[in-house]
Amino acid sequence: MFKKYAYAWITVAFFLFSLAGHWMFGWFAFVGEQQSHGQAPNINAYLMEMSRDTFENWQSEFLQLLWQVVGLAYFLYIGSPSSKENDDRTEAKLDALIRLNAGENGETIIAEIDKHFMRTGGHAGPYEHELEMRRGPRRTGGAT
Repeated sequence: MFKKYAYAWITVAFFLFSLAGHWMFGWFAFVGEQQSHGQAPNINAYLMEMSRDTFENWQSEFLQLLWQVVGLAYFLYIGSPSSKENDDRTEAKLDALIRLNAGENGETIIAEIDKHFMRTGGHAGPYEHELEMRRGPRRTGGAT
């Protein structure tokens, strides 16, 4: 689980580290500001101020970036017309070459490739690179 989702775990660690640093250095700045006004630091005032600052940063930067990255990746995944990469022509040519070279096995090979890459319903599913590397030329009937 850790190896498969290493990027997510590293991202979570960076997020938690930066959030803890933000709140810790915010406390130091808050204490300094309170002392410069001759007041004792009040934890409730600090929590309110830091919550406001954190939400403001979250809203203006993280949610914007999250929408741009995740939202656009989702629209690319579902194959929206504005994000289509126009690989239909190339795929049709490759299917024609497989049919030509494989003869009566062509449709079976194409169906197996489509099933493996989850190309049913108009868009691809997750790519299984490790499985693909293990299967190698056997998948295409020995053709390379």
